[in-house]
Amino acid sequence: MGNSLRAFITIVNAPLATINPAKISSNRINNVGDALEGFIKDVYAGTLDPAIPNPTKDQIYGKTFSWLGNSSHPPDCMIRGGDAIEVKKISNLTSSIALNSSHPKNKLHSDDPRVASGAKVAESWTEKDLVYAIGSTANNELKRLWLIYGDCFAASREVYERVVDPISRASRAVYTELGFDLEIATNEIAKFNKVDPLGITDLRVRGMWSIKNPSVVFADHVHATPQRQYYLLMREEKYQSFTEQDRYEMEAVSKTGFSIKKISIRNPDNPAQMIQARLISYEI
Repeated sequence: MGNSLRAFITIVNAPLATINPAKISSNRINNVGDALEGFIKDVYAGTLDPAIPNPTKDQIYGKTFSWLGNSSHPPDCMIRGGDAIEVKKISNLTSSIALNSSHPKNKLHSDDPRVASGAKVAESWTEKDLVYAIGSTANNELKRLWLIYGDCFAASREVYERVVDPISRASRAVYTELGFDLEIATNEIAKFNKVDPLGITDLRVRGMWSIKNPSVVFADHVHATPQRQYYLLMREEKYQSFTEQDRYEMEAVSKTGFSIKKISIRNPDNPAQMIQARLISYEI
């Protein structure tokens, strides 16, 4: 089964891999985003070698992943019995991460209404660790990649929901004040139905969330000078949850620019508290 340690070793062994634009959308940014998503799936499945025939790759994908995502709802993929992965393409090395209508997630929960319905039934689960795969590309080359676990920089979901819920309740008061029909069931903040006299216009109120780039949040631990930078960040207890063999193979990597170290990071739920984390870097 694929996991983040094995995926990172795959990247270290093929650091100059090209991100080929996917022929899925006519939009240039979406093309690169689709290609980055495919690259991330390949490094987790161990299918980065272009010589692997598509039927063989499909079989490996089926064994590695229980869910391969859709274009509307998170996550982009789920490792069977393992972590969920959300891929984000950014325009430059330090751009904020656009999350659109989904607030930052420290974990993925099956009762989250914004999670894809197919992912909820793909396997038996209630909570999964979530990896944000955040990549910046130039000329089809991956210049910087973060594989960062959500609980290293996102707070618990209650923190975000306490902001959304009052806004939603306030919107309901507006319905009554202006005489609009109550909204139908929606995963958005609010929905006003039949705004105009003909009753043919609806207003959707959506959140547009973003979060700072890990390169900014953890600036003290990264270097901007190498041509390419690859990082994997997780809490220390998560690192220790991987098999001894996987940890041994990671710690046995011996390449210029590679490092693995324990660091202290602020607890996203309580910045006054420091937590132990493991940062694995490959800067070339």
